[in-house]
Amino acid sequence: MAETEKRKKSSSTLLTVIIAFVANILVATAKSVAAFITGSASMTAEAAHSWADTGNQVFLFFAERRSVKPRDKSHPMGYGREAYVWSMFAAFGLFTAGAVVSIMHGIQQIIEPEPATDFAVAYWVLGAAFVFEGISFIQAFRQTRKAAHELERHTLEQVLISSDPTLRAVFAEDAAALIGLVVAFAGVFLHQVTGSALPDAIGSIIVGVLLAVVAVVLIDRNRRFLVGQGVTPDIERSMARRVLEHRDIARLTYLHLEFVGPRKLYLVAAVDLQGDHPEHEAAVALRRVERELEDHETVEEAVLTLSTPDEATLDFESEDSSVRPS
Repeated sequence: MAETEKRKKSSSTLLTVIIAFVANILVATAKSVAAFITGSASMTAEAAHSWADTGNQVFLFFAERRSVKPRDKSHPMGYGREAYVWSMFAAFGLFTAGAVVSIMHGIQQIIEPEPATDFAVAYWVLGAAFVFEGISFIQAFRQTRKAAHELERHTLEQVLISSDPTLRAVFAEDAAALIGLVVAFAGVFLHQVTGSALPDAIGSIIVGVLLAVVAVVLIDRNRRFLVGQGVTPDIERSMARRVLEHRDIARLTYLHLEFVGPRKLYLVAAVDLQGDHPEHEAAVALRRVERELEDHETVEEAVLTLSTPDEATLDFESEDSSVRPS
């Protein structure tokens, strides 16, 4: 049951990546042709942006495929953190191939401005790109909103704190792409109206800065999960309730939760069993509870130990998850 749910969510994210890849490669090709014909700096920046996004989808594809491999002897916690490694590569690609190229081209156009022509081509391409990018963004938005609803969060909150780096990357890149298209349109339009290449060049720089900000945020989020990101209070309370609802558990005195991949948790807890069992029966009961907890789709591994009588009981009803005397 848990594996089935994991596969369903992975397939949904993979579909989002594939839609984004197809949209980006079509848009990148069209923008490159338009940039060559028009000579617009903003169109060149947008072309670099879309090619960077296209390459990033390849990294995100690997992130999604490799992170769902089952754990083995060499990786006892599974391969979940592979998602953060490949997503980190994608974020660096967005920074170098997208942001740096766009900013440098904009600065070059300010120093040595070049006239642009065939503005109608740029407008048509930007309009078509907005449609394709919009389709990709809608898919990412729907999936993110669904995940946010399940966890009772706002959609943007889910984007920032989600353990799924692939979905976060697609959402952020598509949102940046739509904003970038509006900026590029303004740059091309002002270039046409004023006859000056300066607005177009500034548009290229703005697009580059936007991509740099998105890339830095994505890099930081992946870094946090790679070094051992803890869970949010709502997830902690939810998992604590799941442990305490088990028929064999009387109380909970210690709980450690850590992400080991997208939607995958490593759970360590100290518990007091119902009744007073001999040592061998307690050991069997603990192992049984561990296996049943691991049946949950988000628990990669559960490790339980017995509490001592003097340990305080954890109280997860309050916001700060404080302890109270037993």
